Amino acid sequence: MAIDWDRRTCARKGHVTYAPDDPRLRIRLHADTALGEVWRCLRCGDFVLGEPHGSGPAQDAPLVPRGKVLRDLFILRFLALERAVRGVFIVLVAIAVWRFSNSQDAVRRLFNEYLDVFRPVFRHFHYDLDHSPVVGTIQKTFGYKHSTLLLVASLLLAYALVELIEAVGLWYAKRWAEYLTVVATAAFLPLEIYELTEHISPVKITTLVLNILAVLYIALAKRLFGLRGGRRAFEEERHSASLLEVEESAGVLL
Repeated sequence: MAIDWDRRTCARKGHVTYAPDDPRLRIRLHADTALGEVWRCLRCGDFVLGEPHGSGPAQDAPLVPRGKVLRDLFILRFLALERAVRGVFIVLVAIAVWRFSNSQDAVRRLFNEYLDVFRPVFRHFHYDLDHSPVVGTIQKTFGYKHSTLLLVASLLLAYALVELIEAVGLWYAKRWAEYLTVVATAAFLPLEIYELTEHISPVKITTLVLNILAVLYIALAKRLFGLRGGRRAFEEERHSASLLEVEESAGVLL
């Protein structure tokens, strides 16, 4: 079932009406009913009871996203939420690494104590904790220098900052954020592919596929890096979808 993005948005945010000065357009956007005058919504085209939200020349009509633009905005905001969640998670990991670097010896002793407690339990289920890859990785981190852990925490915070900046920019559909997202995501694709050669997991495969799709979608849909006509074609598409809303709603062929 196709989604009516215009009516869906109007139901959530309300209608947007406008009274153009041009009588030829004005009469086609306006009607009188027994309940009072009604004006056609510039987004969904339905007639709305009451005074228009604005008036003036047709070219000064509010730029109201419609149709494909609304769909693209929905996808960008979904990506923004995903970036925000990832950024917050990485911040928490960075804080954990930083705190671990300041109490490395205490954590090592606590880990070894718990390992001694759980070793017989796991041995009962025929699982050798001493040769577990997870345990081995944790024990390996205890050998890292304090300065190395601080560097890791700093790099994680920098990466989280990029993710959060992307999230804010994508939420408000900023073009610079679209470029940043494509470049930053594409830069990590080789690392994600390399990780798959080391160990394959459904999470890694899903993450890689989603990141590839995100890069392709944003680059093509937003016409980045000169694709599909570049910025000029993108602006013309937005201009025609917004500036002509009054004429389209009035049924005027240009």
